[in-house]
Amino acid sequence: MSEDQKQPFDFMGLRKIASVISISLIVVSIALLAVRGLNLGMDFTGGTSVEFEYAEAPQLDEIRSRLDAAGYEQFSVQNFGADTTVLVRMAEADNDQLAPEVTRTLKEGGVELELVSSEFVGSQVGEELKEDSGLGLLIALAVVLIYVGMRFQFKFGIASVVPLAHDVIIVLGVFALFQWTFDLTVLAALLAVIGYSLNDTIVVADRIRENFRKMRVGEPWDIINESIHQTIARTINTSGTTLVVLFALYFLGGEAINNFALALIIGVVVGTYSSIYVSANLLMVMGVSRDDLIVPQKEGAENEGEEEQPPEWLNRM
Repeated sequence: MSEDQKQPFDFMGLRKIASVISISLIVVSIALLAVRGLNLGMDFTGGTSVEFEYAEAPQLDEIRSRLDAAGYEQFSVQNFGADTTVLVRMAEADNDQLAPEVTRTLKEGGVELELVSSEFVGSQVGEELKEDSGLGLLIALAVVLIYVGMRFQFKFGIASVVPLAHDVIIVLGVFALFQWTFDLTVLAALLAVIGYSLNDTIVVADRIRENFRKMRVGEPWDIINESIHQTIARTINTSGTTLVVLFALYFLGGEAINNFALALIIGVVVGTYSSIYVSANLLMVMGVSRDDLIVPQKEGAENEGEEEQPPEWLNRM
């Protein structure tokens, strides 16, 4: 390389610092989950849902103020289908008079509304949701490991699943730190984070595999570094445009999806970081080499030293 040419940024040169950051974040997140725990929403703890139909579209902030002034705690207020339909969800689940009491509170001042329905979710259902959600996350990670191990190589499978777990644990740690409500919308966001982070990781992994086969000289360090350099523009552009949408959801989407958007914002930022540093770092630790990615030779090949090249359609996947 001539002196006039600029050296690409040495991403792998920062891998030790990145390792310290990742390990520290994981340890702190696990400690927060163990000590503070998650502030589970009514989807997991149980509670009462009361649906109202207003004569005119109400201000949700005013409804929240009325309930807060009446002494109610741990409740959420959101529109349900139409602007005039409001769903109030409360932590209490064993009070038969809760719906009539809330109705009287909201009718104060001559507000015209009608109680449409009232139902409660018991704690047993919440426990089942917690178990099923945890199982769903584990199954998602296991399927990713199997897919990437078959699609690339087992070392790549490990280097793809560990960053996904890394991202999920850190998002959960942030929610435990600030005690933001963890409900089914946040769980859905975690699954979306897994998909988003996996997509980024696969792009980098595919370029690393391609460069190991194309670049006949160079150490794994150099090849991985060059692969990240070739995909970094795509990674930043994708993350940037995604974050623009997520911030719009957070600021304009209303309280009902605030935590959903927050979880995705944190997940996208952490996932972008992990697809660059955690995944590539693990490949270096596991000693990935050109030999791991050589395509097996056909029996009876004329040139014994010639590697069989994969079909063109496979390289485009």
